[in-house]
Amino acid sequence: MRVLGIDPGIATVGFGVVDFVGSKLSYVSCGIISTPAKTALSYRLDLIYNDLNQLFETFKPDVISIEELFFNTNITTGISVAHGRGVILLAAYKAGIPVFEYTPLQVKQAVVGYGRAEKKQVIDMVRRILNMSAPPKPDDAADAVALAICHARSSTSLLSLKGNNNVCSTI
Repeated sequence: MRVLGIDPGIATVGFGVVDFVGSKLSYVSCGIISTPAKTALSYRLDLIYNDLNQLFETFKPDVISIEELFFNTNITTGISVAHGRGVILLAAYKAGIPVFEYTPLQVKQAVVGYGRAEKKQVIDMVRRILNMSAPPKPDDAADAVALAICHARSSTSLLSLKGNNNVCSTI
């Protein structure tokens, strides 16, 4: 199974691709989609949509793992992330790729084994799990790789094997 992890945003969208065969995870690629500041929101969303479609063509993912929307103290940032996330969900739907959503706590639990792990711990475990010589860069890409690992590990749980095929929902 090829998993495309996506860390949603509007200025920067992180992506990470891993392959999961049997119980073995292997790193494929990671990076970011960036949009220019001070340009129209519709233009930025169009860039994200087009770049995602290019990623779909290039990597041919079987599933997409995306971070659930998380509002902290800055609601304005949350709203713009929601715009980008909506375009990502639409692109995946139109491409026929199933989407699975995970909270930051679930990602940390799946990657580190502790849901309150610090970002540095998550990035180091991503490097270790995938036998990488250096951690993925930038942080948005590393977060996306962690999301891909989270889905790969979660997809083998007994809950997901019971026939729960809810697309676009948390396992």
